[in-house]
Amino acid sequence: MAADPWLTIIGLGEDGLAGLTDASRAALDGAEIVFGGPRHLALAGAGARGRDWPVPFDIAPVLACRGRPVAVLASGDPFWFGAGGSLAAQLEPGEWQAHPVPGSVSLAAARLGWRIEETDCLGLHAAPLAVLRARIAPCCRIIATQRDGRAPAELAQWLAAQGFGAMRMVVLERLGGPAERVREARAAGFKLSDIAAPVVVALCGADLPRGSGLARAAGLPDSDFAHDGQITRSAVRALTLAALAPRRGEALWDIGGGSGSISVEWALAGGRATCIEPRADRIATIRANIDGFGLQGRVAALQGSAPEALEGLAAPDAVFLGGGASAGLLDRLWTLLPPGARLVANAVTLDSEALLAAMQARQGGRLLRIDLAEAQPLGRMRGWQPQRPVVQWAVTR
Repeated sequence: MAADPWLTIIGLGEDGLAGLTDASRAALDGAEIVFGGPRHLALAGAGARGRDWPVPFDIAPVLACRGRPVAVLASGDPFWFGAGGSLAAQLEPGEWQAHPVPGSVSLAAARLGWRIEETDCLGLHAAPLAVLRARIAPCCRIIATQRDGRAPAELAQWLAAQGFGAMRMVVLERLGGPAERVREARAAGFKLSDIAAPVVVALCGADLPRGSGLARAAGLPDSDFAHDGQITRSAVRALTLAALAPRRGEALWDIGGGSGSISVEWALAGGRATCIEPRADRIATIRANIDGFGLQGRVAALQGSAPEALEGLAAPDAVFLGGGASAGLLDRLWTLLPPGARLVANAVTLDSEALLAAMQARQGGRLLRIDLAEAQPLGRMRGWQPQRPVVQWAVTR
């Protein structure tokens, strides 16, 4: 790193200048221009040198000052949902330096006595509440930043509506400064008022009923999804996801998405998915499931038909073909797949079964026939109700 970078990214707490290191103070004193939010500029006493961030947020004004001594003020650790990451991505390593201070997560954990490595840390100030669905469980500990003083009550209302009214909520306001306040409530009947920003809420699920929250094994119940009957059923979905073998950060093409259930569970496992579906009504259903599981930015719904809709998409790590298989489409997919990518195709018709059998004979992989039956009432007793058999071809390119 250069000895004298032009940009210094400074973490600032509610204690203002008193909480800064000597290096941070020197960089701030030497800055010709200081960028930050109004609260940060006031805490730092930036005066005439201060420049408010534009709304909507944009780092372009900082980059336009390249070569001049500039300081950027951010809350706590600038690389945890702060401006640090956005700036560093556009700069060479020698252009910038950073001086963080304990952020909201560290301060909240210190007040609660929680181990950070055992706590989910979320930025709910910039994310939908539904992102909590995959994290809530009786053992959960979650620390989440909030948008403003009204947000904790909105969070409590959402938790109660989801059946988590027993959730313990600790509301931590203006941590690290003279106006710090820590209060506790339950989601059900939440009545805390006059909540001051910046605010963090800690959630503890210790009092939730056994079995609360989403199971994290593949094959969530069909009832967890919006669908019109066109859905890969739970047991078949579990086998399909096992064959797809999702890994964190990997990309999936989900062709013939239906309800988007495969894409949703792929993303819940840490991946990203493009869900391709020709019907507009089902695209709406897919988007409802994306929103319901808080997966905006991780799953994209794309209306269209393969292979045309695949043009221009980044190469996938895996492809799922849930229906509509044809010899032309499978041949095209085979040419598009990079080495090491996985392809899983499910078939329920004799014609598509024959097609998958022929592809397996040519390209290898595993051919699996899935026969399932579920116990259903039969008169005054019970009997087995068989589902349509599914033939699955799974292969690595």
